[in-house]
Amino acid sequence: MVSRPEPTASRKPPAVMTSAAADRRRTFVRGLVVAVAGGVFLAATGAFGTSGAPFGPRLAYWVMVMVAGGLWGHLCGGLVSRFLDVDERPWLNIAALTAVITGPLSVMVWAATGLFFAGRLYPLAALPRLVAPVLIVTAAVTTLNVFLGRARPVQTHAPAPSAPARPARFLDRLPMRLKGATIRAVQAEDHYLRVHTDRGSDLILMRLSDAVEELEGLEGAQTHRSWWVAKDAVRGVERGDGRATLTLEGGLSAPVSRRYARMLRDADWW
Repeated sequence: MVSRPEPTASRKPPAVMTSAAADRRRTFVRGLVVAVAGGVFLAATGAFGTSGAPFGPRLAYWVMVMVAGGLWGHLCGGLVSRFLDVDERPWLNIAALTAVITGPLSVMVWAATGLFFAGRLYPLAALPRLVAPVLIVTAAVTTLNVFLGRARPVQTHAPAPSAPARPARFLDRLPMRLKGATIRAVQAEDHYLRVHTDRGSDLILMRLSDAVEELEGLEGAQTHRSWWVAKDAVRGVERGDGRATLTLEGGLSAPVSRRYARMLRDADWW
């Protein structure tokens, strides 16, 4: 059995809101806005046989159901994103999210519909009839959220020549044996990051989104949802099928997702 290197302890991140945290908050708020807008639309159109109910209760019902579905979808999105890259396979991501969300959400809609409109739970025999409407709405909202939220590569920048040198905060996290080393890439591995340098590599416990924030001061960019690469470390690029692979100093290879490839090319990475 191969033993895993002991991860280096990381400092507690600063209490201020980072851009990565702000992005997560914007994603959450955007999902709620889409859910509320969808609820208003479904209420206004009297969708799925609700046109006979008064508009006020109908609006309250649809907004409540859509917001509850949005919160459940947000939780499911965090789970699915660990296994699928939305930029590489958006339609597979949509299919997986729709499948994961629909079952439990159908049960919730079955309970809410009976209690809201009849004051009691509908018979279980009514549950299968709700699956198709829930599936349709879930697929539509998920598609909208996935394409609105497709990631852009996060770039970091070296200080301008006229500005005072401010070393990247991430350098303080390096273990003693890598202090002073040149960072070539940072690779996400489960809940850890493998830091590749000119003196070897090591693991630290940290999220890539937080690491990218602390890498400001070094010129580089995310090339994939699991990789950040220093621009000075790039020695070549291989392209094919809309993708690219960067060859870094020392022979390391870093993948570039399709969407990131286009944007990095526009930023003159190759």
